Amino acid sequence: MKLFKRLFKFIKYYIASHSANKIHSPFVFDLYTNVITDQNPFYVFDKIEDLRLILENDSRKIMVTDFGAGKTKSGEGDFLRKKSLKGITRKSATATKFGQLLFRLVNKFQPNTILEIGTSLGLGTMYLATPNKNAKVITMEGCKEISKIAKLNFEKLGVKNVEQVTGNFEENLVSVLKKITQESALAGGNCNVDFVFFDGNHRKEATLNYFELCLGKSSTETIFVFDDIHWSDEMEEAWEEIKRNQKVKVTIDLFQFGIVFFRKELTKEDFVLRF
Repeated sequence: MKLFKRLFKFIKYYIASHSANKIHSPFVFDLYTNVITDQNPFYVFDKIEDLRLILENDSRKIMVTDFGAGKTKSGEGDFLRKKSLKGITRKSATATKFGQLLFRLVNKFQPNTILEIGTSLGLGTMYLATPNKNAKVITMEGCKEISKIAKLNFEKLGVKNVEQVTGNFEENLVSVLKKITQESALAGGNCNVDFVFFDGNHRKEATLNYFELCLGKSSTETIFVFDDIHWSDEMEEAWEEIKRNQKVKVTIDLFQFGIVFFRKELTKEDFVLRF
């Protein structure tokens, strides 16, 4: 039933989606044709995908703590169970197509401070970190064992501009955002987070809470990317609320990803684009 429901959601999205010839916003047209649908390979893609292949065949099992939508139905307590690395990679890691989109977005807009809420095994993190080695990527992961594997993966690919924060998002996000502001002020920066990838607790309340917290540290140049916006009815409800926020100017629905822009020069508009 869940698979059928997701298929129905995708069909609904596909019917509503448009390609380049229906985009009248110059900003979104350029983004769609030169970034979102760009097929040019970058040097690091093969390295990250070679690592993905290794992980997809790694049968080692680790004890996983799930603080988010993977909890028990009651939502009480933390959900503990053993999972194989290949299972985590296939189910939870950022997919190739969308990891490479993250890379192109970062490469296009060159954010200095990037926050990722939900590291998993670090494949998406590396797509965020490699376009600009001078950018700082702070990635948050709830599970200690998964964080350890991600750290090893960063070392394997020589990715050095990533700072890991491990623990419950609700407990750590405020302090992480405060630290970003303080460090940016000391460096003479804009005291804001420039790019946020929300890929953690896929519940409506948690997603909206993270959104509001990060919104308080955003600027008109900040970009938010939300994963799994059609994963559940809850996530769709959260996405609709985000779209209605007065500070939000342009949103782009790619079914898997929702991209949010705050630029004042843009007309408030919501796009559903084929990807």
